[in-house]
Order: sequence, then C-alpha cells, then structure tokens
Amino acid sequence: MLKLILPLVMLMKYMKVCSVVQIGLLIVSFMVGLMGYHDFYFYGIGFSLGIDSVSYIMILLSVWIMSLVLMASQKVKYNKNFYGSFIGVNLLLLICLLITFSSMEYMLFYISFEMSLIPTLILILGWGYQPERIQAGIYMLFYTLLFSLPLLGSLLLALNKSGSLVILLSQPFIYDSYLMMIWYLATVMAFVVKLPMYMLHLWLPKAHVEAPVAGSMILAGVLLKLGGYGLIRVLILFQFMGKETYWVWLSLGLVGGSLVSLMCLRQVDMKSLIAYSSVAHMSLVLCGIMGFSWWGLSGAVVVMVGHGLCSSGLFCLANIVYERLGSRSLLMSKGLLSFMPSMGLWWFLLSVSNMASPPSLNLLGEINLIISVVSWSKMTMFGLISLSFLSASYTLYMYSLTQHGLFFNSLYSCCSGKVQEYMILFLHWMPLNVLLLNSNLLLISSLIKMKCVKR
Repeated sequence: MLKLILPLVMLMKYMKVCSVVQIGLLIVSFMVGLMGYHDFYFYGIGFSLGIDSVSYIMILLSVWIMSLVLMASQKVKYNKNFYGSFIGVNLLLLICLLITFSSMEYMLFYISFEMSLIPTLILILGWGYQPERIQAGIYMLFYTLLFSLPLLGSLLLALNKSGSLVILLSQPFIYDSYLMMIWYLATVMAFVVKLPMYMLHLWLPKAHVEAPVAGSMILAGVLLKLGGYGLIRVLILFQFMGKETYWVWLSLGLVGGSLVSLMCLRQVDMKSLIAYSSVAHMSLVLCGIMGFSWWGLSGAVVVMVGHGLCSSGLFCLANIVYERLGSRSLLMSKGLLSFMPSMGLWWFLLSVSNMASPPSLNLLGEINLIISVVSWSKMTMFGLISLSFLSASYTLYMYSLTQHGLFFNSLYSCCSGKVQEYMILFLHWMPLNVLLLNSNLLLISSLIKMKCVKR
C-alpha cells in the first residue's frame, strides 16, 4: 500500500489539481478491498508491518475517507499557493495512519500513533476558519501528549519484563500488586483520551468546530478509531486487570454517554452537535472493547466503521451548509428543506443512520454491543435504554431544526448542491448501508478466535 501511495506524493509536484491523487486513492482502496481478509490472522509484509482482520478494515476505511476528504475540500482549491501543501499534509497523515494500523510491534505503533498528531495539528492551525483554532490545537496537543507519555514508559517496562514488544509474542501479565494497576492505567489512558471517553473529551468539540472540513472528516472518520484500535492491541497484555476494572469503564461509558447525549440537546452549533454525538457513540464502543467478549469486539469494530462513515458524511453536510450560509448555527439554518430541497434527502439518510436505524452498520454493531453489555449485568439495560433514546432525540432535534421552519432569506431553491457533493455523500452512505449484506462482518470476532485457537 505504501508503494502505491508514495508515487501519488511525487505526482503532486507536477499536478496542480488533486484529481489524480483522488483517483489514485480510490484505486488503492479498491485494491485493498480485493485482497480480502479470509486467509490470514497476521499477514506479514516486512519491516515489522502486517495486517489482520481488524487492521485490514481500518486501513480500508482510512484510504476511503481520505479520498472523500480531498473531494470535499473545494474551497482550498481557490488558494493555489497552498493547495499542494494541503494535499501533502493529508497524504502524510494517511501514511501515518497506514503504518499505525499495520504495525506488528508496539514501539512502532506508538511512534506512528503519536506522529499522526502533527499533520492533524497542521490542518487545524493552517486551514481552520476562526482565530480560536489556536486554542483548539493546543487543547488537542496537550491532552494527547499528557496522557501518551506514560504509555511510552509502560511500553519500556513491558520490554524489560517480557523481553519483546512484538504483538504476536505478547502474553498477559498477572495481576499481583497495585503497581500493576497503575501500569494498566498508564497504558490505557492514552487510548481512552483518543477515543475519547467522557471527562477526557473536552479537546474533541473544540478541534472539530475549528478544523476545516478535511480535519473534521478525518478526525471523525479515522482518528477517533485509533483509540479503539489501540485498546484492542494493548489489552492483550492486561486481561487479568481488565476483568477487575470492567465495571468502572462500563459505568463511565453508559453514564458519560447519556450525559453527553443530554448536552447534544442544548447545542446550537451544527458541528459541535455532531462532535458531541461522536463522544456518545464511542462511549458504547468503550463498553464493548473493555468487556473482553467476542460480541463486544465485533460490535465495536462494526460501530467504528459505521460511525466513521456516518459522522464524516454529517460533517461534510455541515460544511456544505456553511459554504452557502456562512454560519453553522442551527438557529440561522432553519428551513433548509426549502432552500436546498435535494440536499434534504441526504440529511435524512445520514441522520437515520446516525440513530442506528436499519439497514445501517450502526444497527448491527449496536445490537452486538448491547448483547455484550447486557450479558455482563442486566442492570445495564437502563443505561442502554437512555443512550438509545437520547441518540434518536438529538438526531431528530438536529434534523427537524435544520430542515423545517422559515428560512431567514427570501431566496428559495437557489443552490441545492453540486454533482460532486452528491457523489461524496453517496460514497459515504452506500458502504454504510450496503456492507450489512457482507456476512463476513458478522464473523470478524469468530474468525480471530478460530485463528487464535489454531495457533
């Protein structure tokens, strides 16, 4: 994959438009899709890189979202001086993500995980809309760095204790002291912040609101998934500690997700509402991953893919409205159904997918996660009920407030949308609903379990 993406970087010197890069990324995504993930548990490709079922899905999602990001970034084309730099930063971010998802060694995974922060920060500071983007960038930088430094010490301690940082050779450490619990927290907190978990989520709404459309789409589509993917990788080492502390993560996930959903109901900024809804969805993913169950693992992976496509599409829609109206306020964007009638269909399709309606991937993943959480304790049904109800509430609140009502201007049906914008939204919605027909998604966890048993 890297050998296919690096020539695209070389082409930027000679191509002033990014159509070649877009088409190249789509071709790469189709080639990755044709590989399939049926025949390998960890398929080594050299240089401590390899892919398994979960990383294969994350790599395919990264390439797909990045191609859509370049298609959606229309306003950057007007500034010819910085357009090549914009494509270069995005492709550098994509390379960091591909190395992260295909790392077979913990230290390489840590380096590439931290390296993805730099292009994201450049995107927010360089192409953000408001002066507050500096504060948003500092929030994101210090939240990530503060909790990532203990992770480095934890990995060095794991190297000293086990003699290897290769993921395939990792064995669970035995819970024998309270120092082991501190070690466990130091490892997990870096990924919980990236997820993000409630109480450690304050950087996310700021970063989403101040980022350009490319930053918002890649943040929601892929970068939040680094937290869940990292937890799947490092929790192999801490299975015994994870069983003792699952009730803490479950409580934080369900209660925090419900509180964030209530916060969504009082938002007046369109991008801020979508950003807070991401925190609510990722709270359920946290409950599934921390439970050490096959239902939870498969549900978390499916929800991460579904949320990446759905949330990225909603941010793209919010940017389309912002380019027409010059405002992200829900109060200023009333009556969009009369102003942009054809775009109302895409608002509806992506909104119902966001509330996990059939046949979206979010429904499949949430069913798996609900089974995983309820099998641990039936008392969790109250938290799951509030999460599901409030998810539908804030999505309907966003849709009804933007689409219905009186538009503030006298112009009607003047700028519904461009063909390219419809294509971007279709490429978000189509895999979100069509991938449900692929029954292999149901077998991700059982496939991993079967390969583990064979080993």
